[in-house]
Amino acid sequence: MSYLETTHDVYKDAALTPDIGLCCTTNPIWELPGLKIPRIMQEMNYGCGSTVHARDLTNNPKTLYVGVGGGMELLQFAYFNRQKNGVIGIDVVDEMLEASRKNFIEAEALNPWFKSEFVDLKKGDAMHLPVEDNSIDVAAQNCLFNIFKADDLQKAIAEMYRVLKPHGRLVMSDPTCEQPMNDELRNDDRLRALCLSGSLTIAEYVKALTDAGFGTIEIRARKPYRILDPKNYATDELIYIESIEVAAIKDPMPNDGPCIFTGKAAIYFGDNDYFDDNAGHVLLKNQPLAICDKTAGAIANLNRDDIFISESTFHYDGGGCC
Repeated sequence: MSYLETTHDVYKDAALTPDIGLCCTTNPIWELPGLKIPRIMQEMNYGCGSTVHARDLTNNPKTLYVGVGGGMELLQFAYFNRQKNGVIGIDVVDEMLEASRKNFIEAEALNPWFKSEFVDLKKGDAMHLPVEDNSIDVAAQNCLFNIFKADDLQKAIAEMYRVLKPHGRLVMSDPTCEQPMNDELRNDDRLRALCLSGSLTIAEYVKALTDAGFGTIEIRARKPYRILDPKNYATDELIYIESIEVAAIKDPMPNDGPCIFTGKAAIYFGDNDYFDDNAGHVLLKNQPLAICDKTAGAIANLNRDDIFISESTFHYDGGGCC
């Protein structure tokens, strides 16, 4: 049995018998006026909470979500696009699709504004999306890409890039791990299905996105996720896994490489009112400006004694230099 078949079976079981403890949710559900989440959707929320910001969903965006779970994310996205088929949900597990359809009926009863037709549920997988090229404004996935082995991950990211419109964004949450795992852990198909093995480092994760062509990467958050310990797993030491929230934007790739925001900021504290590097970056005196890693390096190379550049915080909330 392949790791993808194991994953299919894990989530088939989770669709038939909701498993509240299948994943640890690190973000709260959205609390918006008139939005009520059915309890069954919350129990089937098999991800790390929504990583999409409300500001990503302006102007009735056509939204794609891969790995539907109990439908909670789809309901939340439909709040911002109340049009027929305004939201597309993709899943390879028939039972999960059917569970979502049933849950949407309950959501209709709780939310007078919501209609099931707002969400178009389709069977498919992340490596073969049944979606037209350049048709999606916002694509999202949650604790899915982490399960893929390298070749399949490359295909999944390429598919997301294909379906996004220019300047569209792919918003994701996945576990990452800076510590090396032994082969037994890394190759355990069930642990992989549960997002607990095969975790990429942040650098590998970002490189996979930029290799696909995404010109702007925003690391929005980096949070504690799980511990693999010797009592319960085949490891001799504690392995710390983090959850990383990332937005990859389908901007053109700059000639000098991608803009990757890891939470760095520059502060000018010189004698003038501002500093202009003549490369599109103006620093007002004593006003921090979020900068991408590329710009941080360029400013650091100026060797000025009146500009401070912070370390990466791995938290970025927009408003940056690029």
